[in-house]
Amino acid sequence: MELASRYFDTAPGIRLHAKVCGPSGAPTLLFVHGFPEFWFTWRRQLAEFSRDYRCVAIDLRGFNLSSQPLEVDAYKAKLLINDLSAVIAALTDPVHAVVAHDWGGAVAWGLAAQHPNLMKKFAVLNSPHAMTFAKALATDTDQAEASQYMNWLRKPGCEAALAADDFKRLFAMLDSMPEAERSEYRANWQRGLTGGCNYYRASPLHPDTPETPDRALAVAAALKPTQFVVCVPTQIIWGTGDKALRPILLEGIDAFVPDLRVHKIEGAGHWVARERAEEVNAVLRRFFAE
Repeated sequence: MELASRYFDTAPGIRLHAKVCGPSGAPTLLFVHGFPEFWFTWRRQLAEFSRDYRCVAIDLRGFNLSSQPLEVDAYKAKLLINDLSAVIAALTDPVHAVVAHDWGGAVAWGLAAQHPNLMKKFAVLNSPHAMTFAKALATDTDQAEASQYMNWLRKPGCEAALAADDFKRLFAMLDSMPEAERSEYRANWQRGLTGGCNYYRASPLHPDTPETPDRALAVAAALKPTQFVVCVPTQIIWGTGDKALRPILLEGIDAFVPDLRVHKIEGAGHWVARERAEEVNAVLRRFFAE
């Protein structure tokens, strides 16, 4: 697998980095990572699908070699969605499929709802739909408790705590990995952590705090369900052992995604694309071929 770097100018002052592989002219797959990762999280998928697809794995705004504005407002959902739209336009839209995880999934859910013409298919791994997430944050005590880490990541100065002791907290979050992979992640985080934390600071979706009780309920009530309907064929892959995103987030999802397939991987954690790469790849390949 030969990887080449490519850059996309997506907005004034914003340039996104990507790794590209696979035969030119083949159907394109766009891979979108989450926090606290970067394009490298998809390495096992790139090795598999670059045999017969053109694979593009981006670094989101705020991560790794992409632009990292420091202002929280630079990470509003509409700007992040516009970044993906611009990348796909530069790839000669639409792409065969968008494949996304975690925060990348959150952005791609919005892209799929607002710009279904930009993709033929959508695959999302352990990343909740906005409507089911908002409801769970407001009404499910266990999910609200599991999401408290979001409020910690919103606090000023959390970047320093994440970087302390050679990024000890971040490595613990990602579970065990070979030292060669740790070196890749370390280099990524050394380029900056503020952008990644700003995703949490900019988002209205986070649990209540003692200072703002019942806020999550108000946010959920303000969302307009019709704005979040995804009509493109969608494949959800969900590790049921995810400690931060519980399976309750799948309840009611079919009301917003009429053309839906759900594949649960029992016991797999949040980093399912790495933990269960073989199974994830098999599910994706079947979906892409439909």
